[in-house]
Amino acid sequence: MKADLDDLRRRIDLLDESLVRLLNARAACALEIGRLKREMGIPIYQPAREAEVLQNVEKVNLGPLDQPAMKRLFERIIDEARHLERVAEEVSHASTSEGRRDPPRGAGPGAPRAGESEGAPPSEVQSKEEAK
Repeated sequence: MKADLDDLRRRIDLLDESLVRLLNARAACALEIGRLKREMGIPIYQPAREAEVLQNVEKVNLGPLDQPAMKRLFERIIDEARHLERVAEEVSHASTSEGRRDPPRGAGPGAPRAGESEGAPPSEVQSKEEAK
């Protein structure tokens, strides 16, 4: 039994490594999308596209994660991608206006978003905003 547990944990570790690589590849795409949106004058927030992504995920999800769980996961992934797009925009503005290449202080990928307290998940932030 202990061997089975160890095997499953090793499998999860390998899957986690794959997830990290895939999420970073997705993030690289988001950065490029942010750059293109900026060049085209398109707003970062695209609710119709986000809804389309969630619908696509729902179509391919066969479980064992149920649809609400998968939706929550992808809402978070989308939130992080949107944040990266904004960071890319801020870095670009800082670079062109100040000759800087580094992200503005506090604007890195791990920085809290507007209205978000450090460490608060987006769902809690949304609830706080809806309460206003």
